[in-house]
Amino acid sequence: MLKVKVCGMRDIANIEALVKLPIQYMGFIFYEKSSRHIDEATTKQLEAAFSFLEFKNLYRHIEKVGVFVNAEEDYILEKVERLQLDYVQLHGRESVFFCEKLAKRDIKIIKAFSVDERFRFTNTDFYQFFCEYFLFDTKGKLPGGNGESFNWKLLENYTGNTPFFLSGGIKKEDASIIKQLDFECLHAIDINSKFETAPALKDIPSIKQFLSDLKESKKTNKSTLKN
Repeated sequence: MLKVKVCGMRDIANIEALVKLPIQYMGFIFYEKSSRHIDEATTKQLEAAFSFLEFKNLYRHIEKVGVFVNAEEDYILEKVERLQLDYVQLHGRESVFFCEKLAKRDIKIIKAFSVDERFRFTNTDFYQFFCEYFLFDTKGKLPGGNGESFNWKLLENYTGNTPFFLSGGIKKEDASIIKQLDFECLHAIDINSKFETAPALKDIPSIKQFLSDLKESKKTNKSTLKN
């Protein structure tokens, strides 16, 4: 079943509302240039909130993903420990060697790649040994969060075996298009800015509708196949 990751979370009340929805991943951005950046004060708030929510017991269906861009290893490890992150998403120019070092520390990695017409999917080949998943995002001025989609047909050039997240400007209306995607390794959809009322503040009803549309789309598609 196609899974969903909601990225760029920060507001505690917003998080408490989101965890009630049937999503599988929640992303937190630790990158100072992002408008959704989580600073030290917010990190402390999240520590307390996760403890209160008893995240692992009450919301075990949701895994926490920390998003980093060219961050130092110690900084990443500190956030993983404090917030009990399940995955680390590397969204910069991190090398295969850097991923290997983290993997040896039992860190599960999602390696992001920025895709445009010139991207070579063979660039992912050596990362597959140390990454649980890849994430394909739109190449833009920023490492991520550009709010624009890329030509998803380019994914036909991906011949690897590592499952991937699809990201980049995905909006509610895309549910009907997503149902038509037929990529064997497509694991999850990553949504963010198109479901916000303000940076790091998600529109919960809009996400709920998107999840419903995805589910309905699959039912409709299966019914059509039977006929």
